[in-house]
This record gives sequence, structure tokens and C-alpha cells, in this order.
Amino acid sequence: MSMDKNFRNVYFLGIGGIGMSAIARYFLHEGYNVAGYDRTATPLTRELEAEGAAVHYTDDPALIPEVMRSPSDTLVVLTPAIPADHSEWAWLRERGYTIEKRSQMLGHLSVGKLVMAVAGTHGKTTTSTLAAWLNSAAADEGSAFLGGISRNFASNLVLGGGNRLVVEADEYDRSFLRLYPDVAVITAADADHLDIYGTPEAMHEAFEQFAAQIKVGGALILKQGVELHFDTTHRSLYRYSCDAGGDFHAENIRLTSDGHCTYDIVLPDGRIEGCTLGILGKVHIENSVAAVAMLWVAAQIEGKEFDHDAVREALRTFEGVKRRMELYINTPKVVYVDDYAHHPEELRATITSLRDIFPGRRLTAIFQPHLYTRTRDFAEEFSATLSLADRVILLPIYPAREEPIEGVTSEMIGLKVTAPWELIERDDVPERLQSEEVDVVVTFGAGNIDVICGSVAEVLKTRA
Repeated sequence: MSMDKNFRNVYFLGIGGIGMSAIARYFLHEGYNVAGYDRTATPLTRELEAEGAAVHYTDDPALIPEVMRSPSDTLVVLTPAIPADHSEWAWLRERGYTIEKRSQMLGHLSVGKLVMAVAGTHGKTTTSTLAAWLNSAAADEGSAFLGGISRNFASNLVLGGGNRLVVEADEYDRSFLRLYPDVAVITAADADHLDIYGTPEAMHEAFEQFAAQIKVGGALILKQGVELHFDTTHRSLYRYSCDAGGDFHAENIRLTSDGHCTYDIVLPDGRIEGCTLGILGKVHIENSVAAVAMLWVAAQIEGKEFDHDAVREALRTFEGVKRRMELYINTPKVVYVDDYAHHPEELRATITSLRDIFPGRRLTAIFQPHLYTRTRDFAEEFSATLSLADRVILLPIYPAREEPIEGVTSEMIGLKVTAPWELIERDDVPERLQSEEVDVVVTFGAGNIDVICGSVAEVLKTRA
């Protein structure tokens, strides 16, 4: 990974984003001066400050540090979530700063590496984080830029030896088209981000373009059932699934008494028997098959050993990703899980997994919709999925980068939910749970619902 030698400072607009913060951490590690703006302070921005970054939370060009007020030695990295009328962005543009999108920077930092990219509308954070852990624990090498906080690494940045680099390839804003992977997984290509793409067909075409950028001699590992055009003249195509066949898949899946799964992973040239995944949920077996497939293909490309025993042990010791079916409490009386799910299919996968793990128990789903456009586009699908719960608590929509859309509210979802439901403010959730009988509770959302997870856990611990 190299940088123009003239740049000694890197300024981030949106430094607290999960993908942005990983790049900020990389530059801190490499000895650059790092600073940035974000809208609100979070545990992640506080960690960046503790690691040496100067972070402020008011959009004011006067707060850009003095050392970074020259475009000759300061590079700016921008998240697409920054609004067009942002005054710091305008100030930096007017003065001729080099401004790179986060996706462009990832592209620069991946040059010369064996790039292992995970794309898809669901499952990419767990899959990429598991691939990074498999590289580290089973192959003793590899770096990664991740879209979540790995519990094994306690970070979203992994800096290791060797040439492998795992990156989460984000389809939002067509960011993944900045990457040219050697090995790519596509987990799903369902409609999403229609505010950017306009139509599901346009999004599908972007996934095909991403696949077309895989390097000669590389490989696409495609989820069984996802149909994309892919030229295999000088590249390989593999299929994977949970238990529906394909070049890579799981067999002999058993649910253990503590909610974990044991299974065999079938490879093109054999199988890894007796795997146990360190995190809960059948949904993650499929993610583990994809991650193992990436490692197997990388070993094929590099002519290296693929160690079945080391991979089996690495799967067992995988601790997951914060906010991906993160288990806070697991007792016979009360269970509490927090999950980042924000698309109907993601909610469905988590609810179904919880039903399998905790059969016959009463499930309360607490959901904070993310984005007005996504709520508008998928209101009926959200209603149908949440109706799989026994009780639903909805929070107001988290707007992120968007302005309100008239008539688009959380009630759009609630009115078609067939389970009992109500709409309350985020900060009122812990008190509401204190006064009710609950059994299995799950919080969902990609906004700021995680702010209350600690309080919810404290309330529910009194029941446990």
C-alpha cells in the first residue's frame, strides 16, 4: 500500500463511518496526521480520538486543523453520506484539495495485493470478517478493511503479513466498481439502494460489472440461485450455498443444545468434516461456506496449502461481528440479541434463525427503519417479515443522509403488521421493556438504535 509522498496529512469527511474509520486507522498506523469531521460522537469516534485522530462534530471550516490547511500536503477522503451542501466540503473543493471517495481510496490501497472482495446485499460483513479471521488463524497472514467491528480483532482494520487483502465491497453509490479483485464473493443481488440505482435491473447490471472486473486468473464465488452473466474465458466460476448443493456447500447440519451448528463443508476436492461455527444462527453457515471458499480459491491461485484442520479450528474460534446477531443475554428466562439487519430479507434470516435456536419461545422484535427511501420501497416486505414475530415495537425512521419524504413514516410498516405492534421513541424502549413480560428480544437497525443496547441489556438482566 503506497501513498503520494507529498501527503503527510489525511482529513476525513465522515470519519466515524464504519468503512471510513478503518481507512483512518490505517493511516494512523502508517504515521500520518489524521483528523476529520462527523455529525455525532460515537464510541468509534472516541476510539479514533484515543488512537490519535483529531475529530470535531460541527460543520465549520475553521475547525479544520491548522496543519491541514494546505492542499499541497493534505489528502481529503470523503464518504458518500456527506450532503452536497456541506460547508467544509465546499471549502476544501474551492481551495483545490485532492478529494478521494472512500471507495477510490480502497482501490488505491488494494494495488499489488491479492484482493479478496465480498459483495452482496446481505451477509457481506460477516463473510468478509470471517474470511479475514480464516486468513489470520488458518493461514497466518492477511490484512482487511471491514464493514463491522470484528470481535476477534476488536477492530475493523486488520494489518497482517503476506499479500492477501480482504475488503468489503459496498454496492451503495456503486463504490465496489473501484475494486479489481482476484477472488470475489457475491452473496446476494436483491433490490436495494433504489434511491441510487433507480431500478432493480440497474443494480443487477452493477453487480455484473463488478464481476467483470475480476482479474484474469481469478474467480467468482456466486451464491446458488443468483443469476449473473460472467465471462469464464480466463476466470473461474464457483457456486456456493448453505445446503442446496453447488461446488461449496454444507452437509450433515445439526443444531447443538446450546444453539450452535455443527456441519461438514463440501469442497470441489474433498470435505472438511465436523465443523462447528463459533457464532449462533444457521444463516451464518452459508456465510462460513463462502468464506472458506474464498480461502480455498486463494490457496489455489497462490499454490499454497489449504489446511483442513486449521480451517476447522478457526471456524470454531470465530467470535463474530459486533451488531451481527450479537448475543447479550442467553438464559432460560430471557434472551437478548442485537442485529444490524435493515433490509427485509436480513430481518427474515435473523428471525428465522432465532425461531430455530429458541423454538416455542415468544419473540419481541424492535425495529428502527433506516432511510425514508428504503422504508417507502419495501414497506410491505418489512410488514410481512416483522409479522413473523409475536410482538413488534417500531421506532421512528433513522434518516441518515436523507431529507424526510412526505407520507413516509414507520406507520407505513406497522399498519400491515399482523402481530401486535406499537410505535415509540428510541429512548423510551428500555423503560417500556421494564414494565412488560418479555422472553426473546431482538433489536434491529442500521441507524443509532445501538445507543440503547446497553440500557436494554441492563433492564433485561434483572429478569434473567
